[in-house]
Amino acid sequence: KTPSPWANIEQKYPEGSTVRGEVVNLMPYGAFVRLEEGIEGLVHISEMSWTRRINHPSEVVNVADEIKVAVLKFDRESERVSLGMKQLQADPWTTATIKYPVGARVKGRVVSLTDYGAFVELEQGVEGLIHVSEMSWTRKIRHPSKVVSVNDQVDAVVLDIKPESRRISLGMKQLQEDPWDLVAAKYPLESVHTGRVTNITDYGAFVELEKGIEGLIHISEMSWTRNIRHPSKLVSIGDEIEAVVLKVDPKEEKISLGMKQIEEDP
Repeated sequence: KTPSPWANIEQKYPEGSTVRGEVVNLMPYGAFVRLEEGIEGLVHISEMSWTRRINHPSEVVNVADEIKVAVLKFDRESERVSLGMKQLQADPWTTATIKYPVGARVKGRVVSLTDYGAFVELEQGVEGLIHVSEMSWTRKIRHPSKVVSVNDQVDAVVLDIKPESRRISLGMKQLQEDPWDLVAAKYPLESVHTGRVTNITDYGAFVELEKGIEGLIHISEMSWTRNIRHPSKLVSIGDEIEAVVLKVDPKEEKISLGMKQIEEDP
């Protein structure tokens, strides 16, 4: 009886070793490679490159190609060998924490946009995400396309890096000074300022003091003498009004304002 070629497979092709094989078939999910007669292994599409997004294995190999592969894993029960090609190249993420430390200023190219942010390629195989909330201190960005486009070259700051999950968080607004850092000095308690009403809710009116800096006049702070049931009884969107600074919380990005304090409490 002819012994199965799988009998001493671990000895012939130990995990981690590099071997040569012939590409015998391509599937949407990977390439089958013959190591010897009766022994074939699969290079899954995810194991073909550290740096490229591969949609089909034909972008990398063709049938009848002689290629080098790394032996990743055996499954003797199902007689399957998992192979890899990218393992024969350096993984750019192994040095990512050195090249892209938190706080570093980096340059990259926008490669894709989603509803929640923009992916930026820092080098081949290493991408970071600029979340939509990290694009501006003052503007409420609804979609990243309002700020950047695919193929734009952008500057950003590294906010966080997790090489084990291949993630880098980037920010654009950090390249500029946070206006809330200056709020306490610009708007001291009991100082009077003029602003524009930008929004009205049941509980009060939001007033823009400068671009990106809004304060809230609570309904209880609108009049000493009148029982105001809704802010619209006193103010409308677009009105220019005077208000007094009652409280400033830069950490929470909140300013409490009052209208009734403009006049003396009767």
